[in-house]
Amino acid sequence: MPDQNFELTHFLPYLLNQAAEVSSLAFQRTYKDRYGMLRTEWRVLFHLGLYGQMTASEIGQRANMHKTKISRAVQKLTDRRFVTRLRGDQDRRTELLSLTAAGRAAYDDLFEVAKAYDARLTADLTTAERETLKGLLVKLAAGQGGDI
Repeated sequence: MPDQNFELTHFLPYLLNQAAEVSSLAFQRTYKDRYGMLRTEWRVLFHLGLYGQMTASEIGQRANMHKTKISRAVQKLTDRRFVTRLRGDQDRRTELLSLTAAGRAAYDDLFEVAKAYDARLTADLTTAERETLKGLLVKLAAGQGGDI
């Protein structure tokens, strides 16, 4: 017999997933329509745009993405001439990734769209609510919930 006190629509992981899907759809259409990118590709682009030259491993650690997904995204961004690869001096197996001029232009464009979109998403919240929401999400994203 199901627990009558449990509501799926109030289960935090369900709510977070629903909020993530709804909030990311409009921005997803922007980077897909303008640049033909998938989610992983724009995340790689943004890491390079924000932090400069990085390895795929560094992006994976920062973005919590699997190396296979990053590798595919880097390949697509390289094919589009948004990203360049440079062999590391100390470790020839390492590739340093950087944005090209075209990649920087795409990043700059999407950065402005992202800032405006973020402001619209939280426009109905007070400053305190916005700060609390983002702070709590940062805590949850850091994995402070523990294992089952």
